[in-house]
Amino acid sequence: MGKQINIIRSTAVPVNIENVDTDQIIPARFLKATSREGFGKNLFRDWRFENDDEAKPKKGFPLNDPTYKGKILVAAKNFGCGSSREHAAWAIKDYGFDVVVSSFFADIFKNNALNNFLLPVTVSEPFLQKMLVAIEKEPASEFEVNLPEQYIKIQSTGDKEVFDINNYKKTCLLNGYDDIDYLLSIKEEIATYEKIV
Repeated sequence: MGKQINIIRSTAVPVNIENVDTDQIIPARFLKATSREGFGKNLFRDWRFENDDEAKPKKGFPLNDPTYKGKILVAAKNFGCGSSREHAAWAIKDYGFDVVVSSFFADIFKNNALNNFLLPVTVSEPFLQKMLVAIEKEPASEFEVNLPEQYIKIQSTGDKEVFDINNYKKTCLLNGYDDIDYLLSIKEEIATYEKIV
């Protein structure tokens, strides 16, 4: 079973860059492993370090700034475009994020995220800008992501917006189910149905 997601209240890390593709999220040279663990250290690798040297973190990149922390990654429009590598979702989740917010996600990335217990929350562009402004004004700003009621709220202002999610994926995230866990959870209903037909 994966990690359940219900209500998350957390500060956020802003990566206000549009059109972030999966090769920027996790460069291709780190795709050799097949286990999901260990990818977090290479999240945004080329943006975080000079000449691929962990001893030389780039100043100004949010993941290198201790001012920003939390379980929510706030990204700009068109996040997760490019190749379909599932490792991008693995890297974000392994780094410690449970939620990624954007005004638009590439479909394949969105599905990979949901399959790996990373909640992609699509908001309107105006609401996204409100979130980024709140973080810029006060890096310790908190946000609430409420999966049962499907809304995201800026705690300091009370502004909130409803988001959509597939009902099946919502059930899986709330219960920590992967596809097999879900089938096992309804095995009695399946058995009953088989007796009827």
